Amino acid sequence: MSFARPEIIRPPSEASSYFLPLTSGCSNASCGFCNFFGSPLRIRPLPEIKQEIDALALYVGHGVRLSNVAPIVYVIAHSWDGKRIFLQDGDALAYPFGWLVEVLEHLNRRFPELERIASYATPQDILRRAPEELKRLKDMKLNILYMGVESGDDEVLKYINKGVESRQMVEAGQRIKKAGMLSSLTVILGLGGVQRSFPHAQSTAKILSQADPDFAGALTLTLVPGSPLYDQSQKGAFKLISPLQSLRELQTIVRETSFSNCFFSSMHASNYFSVRGRLPRDKARLLAELEMVISRDDPGLLRPEFLRGL
Repeated sequence: MSFARPEIIRPPSEASSYFLPLTSGCSNASCGFCNFFGSPLRIRPLPEIKQEIDALALYVGHGVRLSNVAPIVYVIAHSWDGKRIFLQDGDALAYPFGWLVEVLEHLNRRFPELERIASYATPQDILRRAPEELKRLKDMKLNILYMGVESGDDEVLKYINKGVESRQMVEAGQRIKKAGMLSSLTVILGLGGVQRSFPHAQSTAKILSQADPDFAGALTLTLVPGSPLYDQSQKGAFKLISPLQSLRELQTIVRETSFSNCFFSSMHASNYFSVRGRLPRDKARLLAELEMVISRDDPGLLRPEFLRGL
């Protein structure tokens, strides 16, 4: 089966990057909440990737478009800042290591002015890579990895079939930092449902503190039709928290985390209310903003459902 280019799903901070697919789907397509659920990992042939990099260099350097290159390449290139590359898809770090090295070498040859390369990575992907392998990737400008922590509560992680425990999340986060890379970790408000709302928030704050990332972001659970968690919700076995409860979870995470220096935000479109700041410096301000909204309990202060999205 030929490789099909995946839909662009990327972190907000990668808006101006060039999106280069190495894989599609996910190597751990079992997470019960995820839109990647059941999407098998597909590996893109290395020659095809190099061909795209060469075509991109020809277009950027000389304005030449090749007829045998997918038009989307030029659409993305038109708004590219020329400084950053984002490797798709859900976990491009699962790409065979030797081939990944060749991709990074080729990118650096064709675009020596690149400032950084980024990728999503599952905890399993990171733990499969030896520390010296991660350091080698960092030396070739793979400077930031985005990892979905989701929850620090082992019961929640088991329920959603994440495939790792909280201690492994922490180990993976620390391994990123030891390699000299930037780490960006995401958590999901509401993932414990009503029953485990507080333990989910409290445990998540604990492992975020232990991993001590450079960046951390909170999303709010949005049920994806066809996913196991959606089916559980339809049957009444999983009960979604309210928007106000999601803010209480966010408040707990902000209050109980202890970071060295982390930029924290809830700016994602799935959230009912957005805060952003550097922790611990801005902790008091973020908590005051959240307390103001929670105490007023006014739905008009929250993002309406029709504006929320993945």
